[in-house]
Amino acid sequence: MPEAETIERAREDAREGKSPSTQAGEFVREEMHHIREGKHGARSTKQAIAIGLSKARRAGVKMRPPKKRAASERTRRQAAREMRKAASGGRRKVSRKRATSVRRALKREGHSAASRSALSRHARSVARRRPASARSAAARKAARTRARRSR
Repeated sequence: MPEAETIERAREDAREGKSPSTQAGEFVREEMHHIREGKHGARSTKQAIAIGLSKARRAGVKMRPPKKRAASERTRRQAAREMRKAASGGRRKVSRKRATSVRRALKREGHSAASRSALSRHARSVARRRPASARSAAARKAARTRARRSR
């Protein structure tokens, strides 16, 4: 269950008209904090991010399921299911046995998945998969934003 503070920050982003991925970023951020403070671990940075995105969808952030080439069929189906569930307001409590098992499994994982170097490595490898035109466009947009902020 996400912390109330995280949900509030995401709602604030929504009110400001920010994109769903920005809203979901709050949940991913919370997940990184949890891993760093030792609440649980994650096998990889990718898994840590996935947990955060899943929490975001369940909390009602309108994020579309990943594209066909970006994720497995199972992941896409699960993401769609989480979105439908959030939209219908169906909040059933997870069974204690399942919750305990998941927590125990995550406790066994390492904590380096949320380290600065791991996040940096992941960001670089993901960026490398994008075409040069997309990277260039992102850089131009960032420069425009910086120029606006400095005024």
